[in-house]
Amino acid sequence: MYMIKEYTHLERIEGPLIIVSGVSGASYDEIVEIRTIQGMKRGKVVQLYKDMAVVQVFESTSGMSVKDVSVKFTGKPLEINLSKDILGRVFNGTGEPRDGGGDIFWGEKMDVNGRPINPVARRYPRNYIQTGISAIDGLMTLIRGQKLPIFSGNGLPHNQMAAQIVRQARIFDNENSDFGIVFAAMGLKHDDAHYFLRAFEESGVLERVVMFLNLADDPVVERIITPRCALTAAEYLAFNENMHILVIMTDMTSYCEALREISSAREEVPGRKGYPGYLYSDLSSLYERAGMMEGSKGSITQIPILTMPNDDITHPIPDLTGYITEGQIVLSREIFQRNIYPPINILPSLSRLMKDGIGEGFTREDHPSLSNQIFSSYSRVQDVIALAQVIGEDELSEIDKKYLEFGRAFENRFLRQDYEENRNIWETLDIAWDILSILPRSELDRIDPKYMDARYRG
Repeated sequence: MYMIKEYTHLERIEGPLIIVSGVSGASYDEIVEIRTIQGMKRGKVVQLYKDMAVVQVFESTSGMSVKDVSVKFTGKPLEINLSKDILGRVFNGTGEPRDGGGDIFWGEKMDVNGRPINPVARRYPRNYIQTGISAIDGLMTLIRGQKLPIFSGNGLPHNQMAAQIVRQARIFDNENSDFGIVFAAMGLKHDDAHYFLRAFEESGVLERVVMFLNLADDPVVERIITPRCALTAAEYLAFNENMHILVIMTDMTSYCEALREISSAREEVPGRKGYPGYLYSDLSSLYERAGMMEGSKGSITQIPILTMPNDDITHPIPDLTGYITEGQIVLSREIFQRNIYPPINILPSLSRLMKDGIGEGFTREDHPSLSNQIFSSYSRVQDVIALAQVIGEDELSEIDKKYLEFGRAFENRFLRQDYEENRNIWETLDIAWDILSILPRSELDRIDPKYMDARYRG
């Protein structure tokens, strides 16, 4: 039987960390209760060395004294109560209610330090989730059980896209009533938090959304816990309640910067750009909690959102995220400056699992070849634009001018979409045929002739 011991003074305090000496029987990730003159705080054990325990405090350590404090090791990891009643609720980063609705008293208590899904137990992702955004549904389709990040930058409308996806996302079979969304925000500004809450309430989707909000003025340490609480809630809903869950996590850059700050306080040897050397494995422990499992009807699909520092896609955060996840959606500042929403740059964007969830039996039989043709034709548009900047548009050949016309139509009719506009997959594919029909039939060499005969409008 575990004996709870209480320690009445600290060795030292270093930023968000406290060091307790003379400790015996403590374990990694164990929750610690810290009683101070300011009240009760919580933390978790992040490092053990001989008889010393390093505890990461979930709240501010300012005003704490090494003497006027008592530390109790609970012998348990951080656990949160979960039931289907969490749908429609708003929690803070450690799973405590933020909406005044009271605690979840019944259901299942789960450890937030969940593990990635065992590869042997995984089912291969199939079928798609419709976001209502043509560029995503048509060209980088989100497959159920996939992890598909959005690479954005400061000032780009990733928050609006996240809110639009939450509002419009749906699945196309008889299980739509079992679809839910877990929304995790790290380091979110207050006005952005109000924006998301208002957007979800006004659109009537809040009742199928669970929100975990860590605000910008909340403790940095809480940001490390927030995605783990959110993913634990997603695992409960998916694998205990057999729901299809879409997890949106924003902003992973705030999470990684919190990780760097804690790592620095622990005096660990830094890696690239000061981030800890275990950043890859830490991100993997979050991203790999998405998927589908044998013996369960439910699924977890992830859309992590990250802002690339200085719009640098080679920065460690997007770089490592790209290695772990199955594709990416890249937002472009140049497209955004042309007043196009959503400003998705389709050429560096892709969905690696798209081929397994589209086509006959899923979307429409012409979808795969239609998507390939748009990528091919839009790539040619970039070459024509580069040529026109050298010789002038008037000197282009007739076929090159057709490609320019196609490029403008693609950006203004297919890519450009109102924030409130929710297109189904058939509308998206029909618009794709409309714009591809600008090009001569002989240029559409990636589409099966039988689809050309039925749908080409030239």
